Amino acid sequence: MNLFEIGFIEFTVIDLLDLALVSLIFSYSYSYFKGTRGGQMLIGLLILFFAGFLVNILGFRAASWLLSLFQAVWVVVFVILFQPEIRRLLTSLGQNRIIRRLFQIEQVSIEDEIVTSVGEICKNKWGAIIVLERENSLKNISDDGVKIGAIFSPELIMSIFNPSSLLHDGAVIIHSDTIDAAACILPLTESKTLNPEMGTRHRAALGISEDSDALAIVVSEETGKISVAEDGHFISSSLSLDELNKLLKEKLISIKEG
Repeated sequence: MNLFEIGFIEFTVIDLLDLALVSLIFSYSYSYFKGTRGGQMLIGLLILFFAGFLVNILGFRAASWLLSLFQAVWVVVFVILFQPEIRRLLTSLGQNRIIRRLFQIEQVSIEDEIVTSVGEICKNKWGAIIVLERENSLKNISDDGVKIGAIFSPELIMSIFNPSSLLHDGAVIIHSDTIDAAACILPLTESKTLNPEMGTRHRAALGISEDSDALAIVVSEETGKISVAEDGHFISSSLSLDELNKLLKEKLISIKEG
């Protein structure tokens, strides 16, 4: 079915759908690479493709041949130089809820990965404080820390809380399934009822839970005990990994449904 004609060019419904699909692909890719060198190269690649399409329509054979060579080289250079960005883009696509449901892709839950991280931290006898953002934004806290902006992984958490890391002393802020920032300074509670055996990490966990609806997980460097603070008090000061997993799934389910 022809929608309209311009000279000898016929524009059909299929052409419209094709154009919409290509525009969607480039729009999604550009929004992901925006602000990086990859975004600038993507624009350059788009210009080359458009120029190649134009000279093909006009019948410029020499220019078309030359641009086709540039297009092939440009794509190869783009892939080589931006392998990490492309991997992250493909990972982001794979984690899309619609795509996961369409292809029935199973994904390890953020709660399981947090518990895995906490278990490894306990095993290594390190200290840690992990803050899970819920309804109240913690942007003012994360902005003062070291921005990470990476998908949560136990390996990354371990590298942050390793005592040899410059980031290990502060708190990590988790937004959804992303490590938003590390080395964050939290407000300390002024509560007089805190157990004297609890140190600065516990005071900080209690402080952030008083100022927001965040969940704060603390691993004690001295005892290896796992504590979780919420609403200005500790839900428990000695959780097992199984209990922590169950607790997180109960407390974070409302965020997922929202």
